Amino acid sequence: MRTGAPLRMGRQEYPATARLVMAIVNRTPDSFYDRGITWAEDAAMERVRMVVEQGADLVDIGGIKAAPGAEIDAAEEMRRVVGFVERVRGEFPDLVISVDTWRAEVGRAVCAAGADVLNDAWGGADPELPSVAAEFGVSIVRTHTGGVAPRTRPHRIEYDDVVADARTSLLAQAEQCVELGVDRSRVMIDPAHDFGKNTYHSLELTRRLDELTTLDWPVLVSLSNKDFVGEALDLPVGERLTGTLAATALSAWHGAQVYRVHEVVETRQVLDLVSVVAGDLRPARTTRGLA
Repeated sequence: MRTGAPLRMGRQEYPATARLVMAIVNRTPDSFYDRGITWAEDAAMERVRMVVEQGADLVDIGGIKAAPGAEIDAAEEMRRVVGFVERVRGEFPDLVISVDTWRAEVGRAVCAAGADVLNDAWGGADPELPSVAAEFGVSIVRTHTGGVAPRTRPHRIEYDDVVADARTSLLAQAEQCVELGVDRSRVMIDPAHDFGKNTYHSLELTRRLDELTTLDWPVLVSLSNKDFVGEALDLPVGERLTGTLAATALSAWHGAQVYRVHEVVETRQVLDLVSVVAGDLRPARTTRGLA
């Protein structure tokens, strides 16, 4: 587990031993998992209320699906997320709000609306995004994508060593954020399973995740219902929960700190059990053999 300084997001501070659930809230009509169930703003707001009740530590709001599809320009992305961030902030003043965007223009608008975290899922595609995080004093997630363009699928991508490549890229991105003025405690790194990777790459990253968590930057993982889980088990999107939770437990044992997920309750239970086994959390009750 990471041993460094606390992670800060918004007004919250989390010790290195915390394992945090980031609930996905899509403002898109075509996401691969929920198929637009939270496309309507009221439905998305109900999703926020539900995941908060279920124990999510933060929400991640996105206005563009990751996969290829219809072109969504910055104006349309902002239309989908900026007003919604304002609405969520108004109802939940203390909730940590993340926005999944690679665009500095969108980042500036959502930070002004109340966002606490910029989740740059495309590995610095817009080099100005860290400067926005510094300007607003918010947290930022940097990712390893192998240099692929946003919303493109990998095609025969190769690495001599995908974990070494991720280490080099993520260290450089994290240090750059600090150089640009982002508080060190507000920078997270994400190996970005499936992004710029085939299934073998994502499995290798999972197996050797401790080589990233020992870098002493908080590690975020986005494993939920990903293709590498589906291909490993030969399962379609709607049947990947068990595999996702297995990957979650492995990542938690290796020291990842933040988990971007669709299923909050199940993830929370897995993370709490790992925390209890690791000695970072006390059991909820211990009466067996004692009463």
